[in-house]
Amino acid sequence: MKILVIQQKMIGDVLTSSILFEALRLKFPKAQLDYLINEHTFPVVKNNPFIDNFIFFTKEAEASKKNLLKLATSIKKQKYDVVIDVYSKLSSNILTYFSKAKIKISYHKPYSTSFYTHNIKRKTVTDNLNGLAIENRLQLLKPLGIEASNLKPKIYLSDDEIKGSKQFLIDNGLNLKKPILMVSVLGSGENKTYPLPFMAKVIDTIYNQTNGQILFNYIPEQKDQATEIFNLCNEKTKSAIFLDVFGKSLREFLAITHHCSAVIGNEGGAINMAKALNVKTFALFSPWIDKATWNLYEDKNNTGVHLKDYKPEIYTKPEKTYKKEAKKLYNLFKPELFQDKLIEFLKGFNF
Repeated sequence: MKILVIQQKMIGDVLTSSILFEALRLKFPKAQLDYLINEHTFPVVKNNPFIDNFIFFTKEAEASKKNLLKLATSIKKQKYDVVIDVYSKLSSNILTYFSKAKIKISYHKPYSTSFYTHNIKRKTVTDNLNGLAIENRLQLLKPLGIEASNLKPKIYLSDDEIKGSKQFLIDNGLNLKKPILMVSVLGSGENKTYPLPFMAKVIDTIYNQTNGQILFNYIPEQKDQATEIFNLCNEKTKSAIFLDVFGKSLREFLAITHHCSAVIGNEGGAINMAKALNVKTFALFSPWIDKATWNLYEDKNNTGVHLKDYKPEIYTKPEKTYKKEAKKLYNLFKPELFQDKLIEFLKGFNF
């Protein structure tokens, strides 16, 4: 048996969908399990023992119909028995159709039902602490007779990566016997980035409550914004921030995060990756993101806060409809609203 799972685009999505492979391997131990993803997301699923092969959805395939059809033809030649399209957009519709697989599974959408043999309706509410993003993905396995639960994305680091990152932190003056708090200071875009002055207040609270060592998660292109947040912090907090200590690649970031006590800040890929490394998290959700879907595995070790938690009267429509109002709503999401919850979360990290 040959099974292909398609999950394009974002790092968090690719990591979350990787849970399907553990369930598939348990059900079909001898099957060939392949994963089609965007090239830049590979680091979060590298070394995953349940995945046999990776197929990359390249920038060329994304930009050109000719290259997309070329990729579709190569997939057809693989003669997959099953295709699970988690992405469920036009490009993946085409890839699934060309595969000629006997079993083609995706989410129900009126315009694409004819592409698939099984169209699964997403749940919109849940009381499952795993979150809707997990629950809906596991639903895609039901046509294969798989009733899975309690699966969690995992990131697999090598011993060399763990040892190398440990030495890197020591060489840069960090004490691994004391708490290291990683702050995800910037989101993937302006409408997913907590206002910088507010973030500085959050960082001040982190230091005041823990007296810990603080790292910023950012990429070199974001250095100016990271520095702006640093400058907004009070002087005592600044003395605990190692501004120039960060991962230069995604795998380096993951290896550094492995040694952290917690990751705190903007909800997104960094938070999801920390969870997959069994590192505690405190996530600040953008006002237009649905917390019920992406607050995965909420418990005492993984906390998320959203403007809707404190001002529910604002939300008369689904969260995603407020995307254009993100800046205005962020200004209402003051740190004081969730400060008590953050302090409670930080209690285990003080020294």
